[in-house]
Amino acid sequence: MLLVAVLLLLVLVGSALHVASALGFLGAALSSIYSPFPLLKALGELMWAASSDFILLAVPMFILTGEILLRSGVTERMYDGLDRWVGQLPGGLMHTNIAASAIFAATSGSSVATAATIGTVSMPNMRRHGYNPALFLGTIAAGGTLGILIPPSINMVIYGMLSETSVPELYLAAFIPGFLLAGLFSLAVWVICLVRPALGGKRSLPVGTLERIRSLVSLGPPLLLFLLVVGSIYAGLATPTEAASLGVVASLLLALANRRLSVAALLRAFEGTVRTTSMVMLIVIAALFVNFVMSTLGITDAVVMAMTRLDWSPLAVLLVIIAAYLVLGCFVETLTLMIATTPIVVPIITKLGYSPVWFGVVFVILIEAALITPPIGMNLFVVQSVRGQGPFRDVVRGSAPFLLMMLALIGLLIAAPDLALWLPRALSGK
Repeated sequence: MLLVAVLLLLVLVGSALHVASALGFLGAALSSIYSPFPLLKALGELMWAASSDFILLAVPMFILTGEILLRSGVTERMYDGLDRWVGQLPGGLMHTNIAASAIFAATSGSSVATAATIGTVSMPNMRRHGYNPALFLGTIAAGGTLGILIPPSINMVIYGMLSETSVPELYLAAFIPGFLLAGLFSLAVWVICLVRPALGGKRSLPVGTLERIRSLVSLGPPLLLFLLVVGSIYAGLATPTEAASLGVVASLLLALANRRLSVAALLRAFEGTVRTTSMVMLIVIAALFVNFVMSTLGITDAVVMAMTRLDWSPLAVLLVIIAAYLVLGCFVETLTLMIATTPIVVPIITKLGYSPVWFGVVFVILIEAALITPPIGMNLFVVQSVRGQGPFRDVVRGSAPFLLMMLALIGLLIAAPDLALWLPRALSGK
């Protein structure tokens, strides 16, 4: 049954059906073929349960925050301010791309929004200062993936809901790995531009200490927004959903302060939020239905039992799971990959003795890798669409060094799990 399910899913996704439709057809087909009960009748109850889950209310809130920030003017000022601090390193503005992505990620929770926003702001500089297109575009695509690792993160919310794991603990666990990954991205750029200086452009912009200090004013609003959203969670003042609503209010105030708040801008932000939220929730509902069917048929339990009975070490099983996700990420849309596999894989991980919080961080890094691996890496297409003209292979080739950095971070997390688990333990007192 599992083999049939996997093959049918690949056929449906490969036939260019919408992801939610493919998952719905998969659930209905498995139910019709293998179940003596009309499992399709449970779809209504599953839709209501998914739609009324309090934690999922954070998803449209974070999306709306990102949509408002896109139009508030905060990103352009933040980018210029960061450039005063990191633009002098070998690689210049490519370090600014990564740093700006990290800070914007700490306010939006979305990889696509991060890549689109930073790409729009930085792309004119690539042409103006003669940067190597492939590497420059790679920093935007890879930097955008930080949007789902550095908290707050929409994908962390969904993973927490599916695996019944604490979202605040997931946010704490992702904090150090998230900024460590941003550092590894910058390290890759620095090394590449030391070896091949021509790839780092022809830009020279000496900046004095006083100018750098003045630029801190531009970094204040996004950092304050991050402290408001994440700080309110850990201070015990708000749940993740309530903190997301605080982010919306703060982003509205920032847009108002920058004189970018208008009825037209709000309508565009609302439209973008409704479109993205509808896509996410349709996939969530369809995937929950597939998971319900597979659980009812006993597929989930059979997979867990089969994996735990293997005479393999926990590390060997973990490496097989990681390899499988790297392959699947090339062909399956990332949100689908997360929702469809979490209920199956997390029980295996816990049976092996690994923490579901720790695996949540590893899992999101694997999802990040899927965002920049062809043929369907979402961030690759986002950056190419912002670029407008030029070969798509530039974005693919430029993202390769950063994919290696993601794999290196996974290796570090396996060797030193406390990179993810130290903060949750320290703040929970365990």
